Amino acid sequence: MLELLAQSPAAFIAVALVLGLLVGSFLNVVIYRLPVMLERQWRADCAQLALAPACGSAPAAESSPSQSSPSHSSPHLEAPAFNLVAPRSTCPACKAQIKAIHNVPVLSYLALRGRCANCNARISARYPAVELLSAIATALVAWRFGVGWAAACGFLVTWFLIALTFIDVDHQLLPDSLTLPLLWLGLVASLTGWSSRAHSLPADPVSAIAGAAIGYVSLWSVYHGFRLLTGKEGMGYGDFKLLGALGAWLGWQMLLPIVLLSASVGAIVGVGLIISHRQQRSSPIPFGPYLATAGWLSLMWGPEMVSRYLGLMAPPH
Repeated sequence: MLELLAQSPAAFIAVALVLGLLVGSFLNVVIYRLPVMLERQWRADCAQLALAPACGSAPAAESSPSQSSPSHSSPHLEAPAFNLVAPRSTCPACKAQIKAIHNVPVLSYLALRGRCANCNARISARYPAVELLSAIATALVAWRFGVGWAAACGFLVTWFLIALTFIDVDHQLLPDSLTLPLLWLGLVASLTGWSSRAHSLPADPVSAIAGAAIGYVSLWSVYHGFRLLTGKEGMGYGDFKLLGALGAWLGWQMLLPIVLLSASVGAIVGVGLIISHRQQRSSPIPFGPYLATAGWLSLMWGPEMVSRYLGLMAPPH
């Protein structure tokens, strides 16, 4: 199959497009459910800590046999499973389960005209937008790298970045359950020795390890320097981990272009939002989407961008 796809780039791009649509549908689940799962876990941990006895306090009095008897205790009611697999997707308005025929990426949304088949409530356009974004980005990676290990790595990084972007937009959160696996996968991929000569994805082990360390420490230093000067927190720890993950995949050589591009675009967008009164000056703006966008552009065309920049900066002969 891979040999056939290698002989037909158009077929490989088409397969990648369909694969991107299917993965995009799952990314919608991740974007919505993962923050809810984390919040429930945090609440459960807090409740457990609140019920725990304080350090140094006297042990609680032993309960009487009648109180400790199983026959007198109420049965334990487990909460229904809520994860990336269960329960099945439901309409946010009427809670009716979505049938498989109504869950086909993009096509079902168009066929239903953006409304629930059961209650006719409007469905957010975010869902087909994420699916289309995933499909187009995956197809572009296939076009850029062709059949091979570099394309597989590009697919994986692309899907992680899409999920992180929308979670950060919604919740100003870059979950460790995504950033840390992305970082470690980049380091492991660098050890495979499958990096193509035509493409630097994944990076070699030395560049990957240095990229992960420098990426994390650089933003960590900026964060603490800004906090010491202003007494405010300028970004979150998730941004450090995301830049470290991008360094693990792309190498330390791409860190400066990523930071410069993300900071420039973030500043332009932030100023535009403030001028248009869509964002308060004191309101935080998530930095993760700009890091993710700059990282994906560097994944696709990083060496070319750096070469062109250096060519423009070189003095004329």
